[in-house]
Amino acid sequence: MGKPLWSLTMGRGENRVLYSAAHHANEWITATLLLYFTEALAGAFARGEKLFGQSAAEILDYARLCLVPLVDPDGVDLVTGELQAGQSYDAAAAIAARRPEIPFPSGWKANIRGVDLNLQYPAMWDEARRIKTAAGFTGPAPANWVGPAPLSAPESRALAALTRRFDPALTLAYHTQGEVIYWRFADIEIPGAQDIAGTFSAVSGYAAAETPYASSFAGFRDWFIQSFRRPGFTVEAGRGVNPLPLSDFEGIWRANRGILTLGALVT
Repeated sequence: MGKPLWSLTMGRGENRVLYSAAHHANEWITATLLLYFTEALAGAFARGEKLFGQSAAEILDYARLCLVPLVDPDGVDLVTGELQAGQSYDAAAAIAARRPEIPFPSGWKANIRGVDLNLQYPAMWDEARRIKTAAGFTGPAPANWVGPAPLSAPESRALAALTRRFDPALTLAYHTQGEVIYWRFADIEIPGAQDIAGTFSAVSGYAAAETPYASSFAGFRDWFIQSFRRPGFTVEAGRGVNPLPLSDFEGIWRANRGILTLGALVT
């Protein structure tokens, strides 16, 4: 729909980390989480305070954080009711009508054209296509369509290009739900990544786990690990049925402020 994808960069350190959120439309609460973290870190810096026991000034001296809070703006607008009836809404409704088992619009994960953005990355994309095709997702859908080719969606293509330019030492990709941290892709085990996942688990109470096979391919974390051979993590925040209600936010923030803070420091 021609909307920009916004990124925000904080800090002047050498340790570059990239955090993204809301690859999936009905996981929009993760965008709120990244923005809240940004405000908390900036506020702590301005007041000369600490965040999660760490000096905000020292964090921003050591690290340079790039945050992309809203990878799927059109899909999020659809789920949250910001997108009203019209050409784009009607086209999405027509796509959703072909999958009546997925509630509309609350079950919508894709971008406005029915492409699942976290199945768009060139990391065993053909295997993701095989799995999703076998499940009946062969064209535009509210979820689980891989698209016609890797990085064919402008949103995933833009985030991949930003990641290449920024060249981060570590990435966090925020999703909901399940209270779990995924740290590995296929048989690639990045040195130290499991230990970092353990640190994140300890400060959040989330489990560090292997990714289920059917969800193991073509995601942003998968591509980052495969392409950069550096630690990349998917954090499934909260627990329940997507979209999680805003009333869950305080608990999600308490669980994830340690991950978000230490993510800038552990590499």
